[in-house]
Amino acid sequence: MINNSLYRPRIIPILGNVDSAEIDRAQTIDPTVALNRDKVEEIGRAGAVGYLKKSPTIGYRLTQLEYGDIEFWEKLICSEGHGESGEEPITLDDFKTSYFDICAYLTDDDGTFRGTYHYPALRTSGFSIGIGDPQARIERNFDFVGEEAIIWQGENKYLIVGSYTWESIDTYVDLSGSGIQEPAKDPDNEDYILRVVKTTGLVSVELAKTEYTYDENTKHLTITSAVAGDVIKYWYTSADEPDEIFTPNDSIAGLTGDCVSIYLYVPASGKPSATDYVYRLQSATIDAKFTREDLREIGNKNVVQRGIKENVVTISLARILEQWTIEEILRGVDTGYGKIDVSKLTDQAVLIVKIYDDNTKTNFKYGFKATGLTPSDLKGTVAVGEYVKADNTLIGEELIITTDETELGI
Repeated sequence: MINNSLYRPRIIPILGNVDSAEIDRAQTIDPTVALNRDKVEEIGRAGAVGYLKKSPTIGYRLTQLEYGDIEFWEKLICSEGHGESGEEPITLDDFKTSYFDICAYLTDDDGTFRGTYHYPALRTSGFSIGIGDPQARIERNFDFVGEEAIIWQGENKYLIVGSYTWESIDTYVDLSGSGIQEPAKDPDNEDYILRVVKTTGLVSVELAKTEYTYDENTKHLTITSAVAGDVIKYWYTSADEPDEIFTPNDSIAGLTGDCVSIYLYVPASGKPSATDYVYRLQSATIDAKFTREDLREIGNKNVVQRGIKENVVTISLARILEQWTIEEILRGVDTGYGKIDVSKLTDQAVLIVKIYDDNTKTNFKYGFKATGLTPSDLKGTVAVGEYVKADNTLIGEELIITTDETELGI
């Protein structure tokens, strides 16, 4: 049997000169595969003629503990350096065209390596970060979609991803020699190389099979269009173990609700300040959903263009009712203002969430900023034997993720 401690997941950005990485602090992984087979019947015959085999639909849900690191977010958008001083933060637009593989290397209780689960070309369809109560662990949840699910085993049991920077004298990438895993033939289609991506500057292109060749005798991967400075990434399977499968990250084990600061303000009132801190919160969630527009073309089973038509960001804040501070902020009035007419609440609120490495809030790790928020629901709950609760839901379309506090404004 395969214990969860020997199920070792990795994320592999497909675009950009970005390395793969283990998926840290994963708590649950729930892939689902719908095979999408339509039964064909006809008049004059009992039973099925056969089945039309459409591309499968892959759903992949990952729950991860928050550990104060932006790395996984960057892998999802096939980029690095976001949020650093002088660099742009991560925005929802960055999720539009990015795609990635997720794989898991599987070893059984006897120490025998069994194979690799491989989910190619996944895209992000939504994510959330939630705090269930003031002492709860902060959790991230991600939803991915794709069209392929593969189990590699036997002579193809290891998925290998390599990278090479092309030099002016190069005519091929040499996949032979010490320390290099030997490519194995894909038993379904006789190919050795599964995918090649060429990155020139900031532009990445997945090459067609006519744009590269592999010689099984010399172990040379030849790229017809490469020039000096191009980064070539290549995928294949092997019976040989890769250099890196899972590197334990022993930094922050996880973070709880007392390690964050949440602010809510309206820009018309000025810049955010400490007075915009939201007190008495019992739970908080940021939820981003994407309406994806991933297109195929006639004559091709693969997705050829990726995009997002619409973003919806939903903020849920639940608190014990003591004062109407949130409603006063959304109304844009001072504390104790005599009338709060909900029809006059703003549609330009800003929510800021800052994550620290512990509850002393000395070392800032990264944060979220949602802008252009409008209230959608105000809910009060009264139950026998309980304090009165108040829940606020806000919706918008914009969200940034950054390690640069100046981008957050406070």
